[in-house]
Amino acid sequence: MSKITLCFDFGNTLLKCGVFVIDRLTEVVPLKDDDPQTINQLLDKYKPNSTILSSVIHHSAEIEKILAERSSFVKLDSSTKLPFTTPVARPETIGADRLALAAFAALFYKGQNNLVIALGSCITYNFINKYNSFNGGSISPGMEMRFKALNHYTAKLPLVKADWNFPLIGYDTDTNILSGVLLGMAAEIDGIIDAYKEKFNNFNVLLTGGDTANFAQHLKNKIFADPHLILKGLYAISKYNDDIKN
Repeated sequence: MSKITLCFDFGNTLLKCGVFVIDRLTEVVPLKDDDPQTINQLLDKYKPNSTILSSVIHHSAEIEKILAERSSFVKLDSSTKLPFTTPVARPETIGADRLALAAFAALFYKGQNNLVIALGSCITYNFINKYNSFNGGSISPGMEMRFKALNHYTAKLPLVKADWNFPLIGYDTDTNILSGVLLGMAAEIDGIIDAYKEKFNNFNVLLTGGDTANFAQHLKNKIFADPHLILKGLYAISKYNDDIKN
């Protein structure tokens, strides 16, 4: 029987589960909520050998008990055994999603200086050096947060939805906002990448997040883009911990 691992990623915007059969991501399941019944239904369907949970929300505490009872379970936090070091001031404050991204870079891009950029509710810049040390990075507002801020803090600007077919020079309010937010994000990301390139050699950039495929076209820097790096990083951590146990 093939080994099955379920990787749960509870983000601020989306809850999802990656299904790994042996070492391959075969399915990404969106979750409607973090209700224990929802989790039990997934466990009944896939019957996983191992599970791992990355959560940046206040999820139901019952979930961890269920996963631990029905599988070899890892809750990702600062106490988890990781394939890299975290020499930062307060490692307990590092988000689980950022730990998963660091794990992917540390295991699959060994011996390189890696900057992993995640496009989510926030944009996170995560630097893992060639010695497999996660040294931190930076955080800035994500796309939806920028759209909502323009709407919330002004009297007349509308709440705009992402549309990747936009002009450099906006011709109405909506396209002005699209150009400003999306090209502004692209310029920010390119600028930070360039700053890292000046400081580090043997440098690699990875981009992830739900809008990766659309957003990458607006960047000047060439990067490796994969929308599922967090799930793949979670799988890597789960496998690393299973290997330690065995």
